[in-house]
Amino acid sequence: MSTITVRASSWGSLFDCAHAWEGTHILGRRKPSGLRAVLGTAVHASTAANDQAHLDGNPLSPDDTAGVMVDTLRHPEQDVDYTSDKLTVDEAERIGLSLHARYCIDIAPQFEFVAVEMKLTPFEIDCGNGSFIRLTGSMDRARVAHVENGIAIPDIKTGSRIIQNGEVNLKGKAAQLGTYQMLYEHTTGEATVGGQIIALPTAGKAEPMVSPIFDARRVMLGTEDQRGLIEYAAEMFRTGLFPPNPQSILCSPKYCARWGTCMFHE
Repeated sequence: MSTITVRASSWGSLFDCAHAWEGTHILGRRKPSGLRAVLGTAVHASTAANDQAHLDGNPLSPDDTAGVMVDTLRHPEQDVDYTSDKLTVDEAERIGLSLHARYCIDIAPQFEFVAVEMKLTPFEIDCGNGSFIRLTGSMDRARVAHVENGIAIPDIKTGSRIIQNGEVNLKGKAAQLGTYQMLYEHTTGEATVGGQIIALPTAGKAEPMVSPIFDARRVMLGTEDQRGLIEYAAEMFRTGLFPPNPQSILCSPKYCARWGTCMFHE
């Protein structure tokens, strides 16, 4: 009998290249983070501090919580490859402070948050043959919000391509949000109406945007006519076969910890 723990945030990479995912999440091979990834973590930390203060009844100004962004950026907990991105720490700090202020002033007031990065009750899925998937973790960077017709899960995403052609880029985002919806419902017994992306662009001139609400659970659970990602994942975990994808845009030594021993990119 084996149980594999899968965090919501890793579902996308599982289906981008399962071979690379296995290397990272089962075999424990890791790559240092790039500076842009650390910038994203820093912005998420400071915006979470802002939202949690409001939930606690002690609202703070953007300046009061900006220090969280600077401290997280300049003192990261993870290993960082400072040469992998064309960005200096000072430049990242300027971008982060701008995004933090815009979020606190323009985006956060649009929401009625009820939880910030909520802890979730693990949920196990029987894959057959004694194998189980355990969905676990907290809503990394995500919130729970009251909306007109129920509960939604807004998730903050940063990046240089998070907004494309004037719209929030939702490609590949449903798996994580769908898992959050499932785990929230499992934890609380309360239904959700969907998820949405709060997009904070780290490059270019695009303004922060919020996507429409969409039901991401169907991507995980499937429909009457199509299998969901959970069913496909269960087959991987049951058989132990994690196929490679040499055409993945992340198939490079910069992103994949398994690159040096993988023959499929040749």
